[in-house]
Amino acid sequence: MIYTAPQKWYDAYILDLDGTVYLGDSLLPGAAEVTQILKEKSIPRVFLSNNPTRDRAMYVDKLAGLGISVLPEEIITTVFTTTQWLLQNAPDATVFPIAEEPLVQALREAGIAISDDPRKIDIVIASYDRDLHWKKLQIAFEAIWYYKRAYLIATNPDLFCPFPEGRGEVDAGAVIAAIEATTGTKLAVNCGKPSPVMLETIGNALGVPLSRCLVVGDRLYTEIRMGRDAGADTALVLTGETTEETVRVLAEESQPTYVMESIGAILPE
Repeated sequence: MIYTAPQKWYDAYILDLDGTVYLGDSLLPGAAEVTQILKEKSIPRVFLSNNPTRDRAMYVDKLAGLGISVLPEEIITTVFTTTQWLLQNAPDATVFPIAEEPLVQALREAGIAISDDPRKIDIVIASYDRDLHWKKLQIAFEAIWYYKRAYLIATNPDLFCPFPEGRGEVDAGAVIAAIEATTGTKLAVNCGKPSPVMLETIGNALGVPLSRCLVVGDRLYTEIRMGRDAGADTALVLTGETTEETVRVLAEESQPTYVMESIGAILPE
């Protein structure tokens, strides 16, 4: 593998968190140094996560514990994007979140109606839920298939969340697949990477054209695809999901702008 790295500075940096800045409870090589340099140079940066089991404040605390100081507005999570999408596009809808407490709490705080009665549900939200059980899927099934009144959105499409030592955990993609398979419906809206919902939120946060940004991440089908869709340069790091073997077989049009071992190589020397 021939690694490539930027030889120029970008107007802003869009940085994935899980698998790029840290893995589990450990910072990845160069993450602290790179994020500090951007802060000192006052170069806009945002930190992204498709993991809806934490809200902005929880990520601020996690990063602080790892030695990286960030402001809440620099964090964009799918808890935030999903809540904002609902407020802007379906403020009067009643939702059924297959999700963990951070998203449920954010929905409540935003005044969004929540119900587990399939006769009242307008939108089913598929999310990363480690308390997933049959009853939740049955409620979603009845709301969408039997009563034919609800449609499906998701916080994120990730199939699994990477863990250290090559392990992982089933993510929202499995919930989406189960509901689509049983109801015959298709996901209507994805509020996470690589969707236009996430891109619009990032653009509003940065105030910089996305075409002048560098998107950094470890997943080809989320961060890297999102960057390409926005016309931005992309940097793939091999500290998370994607392997060298995967990159080798990619078609030329799917290749990221840069491929590097870790986030430590994203800034010019």
